[in-house]
Amino acid sequence: MNNYKLTIQYDGGRYKGWQRLGNTENTIQGKIENVLSEMVGKKVEIIGSSRTDAGVHALAQIANFKISENLSEAKIKKYLNKFLPQDISIVDVELVPDRFHARYNTTDKTYLYKIWNEEHVHPFMRKYSLHVPKKLSLAKMEQAAKYFLGSHDFTAFSNAKAKKKSMVREIYSITIEKDEGFIEIRVRGDGFLYNMVRKMVGTIIQVGLGDLEPENIAGIIESKERSQADSIADASGLYLEKINF
Repeated sequence: MNNYKLTIQYDGGRYKGWQRLGNTENTIQGKIENVLSEMVGKKVEIIGSSRTDAGVHALAQIANFKISENLSEAKIKKYLNKFLPQDISIVDVELVPDRFHARYNTTDKTYLYKIWNEEHVHPFMRKYSLHVPKKLSLAKMEQAAKYFLGSHDFTAFSNAKAKKKSMVREIYSITIEKDEGFIEIRVRGDGFLYNMVRKMVGTIIQVGLGDLEPENIAGIIESKERSQADSIADASGLYLEKINF
């Protein structure tokens, strides 16, 4: 079997997320699998590194698939980009060792969140960032971010339905930068729960607005109560930026 690694970019605005769903074909995974299956004439399943939520974008999603056919990377890339919708793009195709697994071999992931922090609407980025017209305090947001660092039970910051799996994740770094009206929050960790980054960002924004104090974050984490972190940032501002192996 030949194992191919895909690097994928997509605008997730009109999709139900990455993961294939039984009740809709409108997912990123489903669209790519359909085209690959047409290419080789049989069903192909792909494995993604991260199951991005509905509406979330990707700058560098990674996936892999195995087929018996020995096809060139260039041919696969050309075929996929020809028949995929224009809001899904295959940036790179690489033949990798058989043991490579896009999900299990991941060491860390980085998500980027974009906030447009000006009073007026940004006409070109309104679908790709969160508009917060009131000025945010970067100093307070940076203080709040420090409480997320390290290994914690993030139950309060997730809408994950499964309770049997561990809710413990480790956050390696959070950076917050402002550039020409945009505030960019980058979160790097060993993995993320369903809605986790969006709830973290939503809570950091509350601190930036003065609705919460930075030190409140510790208590919310310790509570493990989802009702304590009730602010979730819109999916439109979130990007899967980088995956390391």
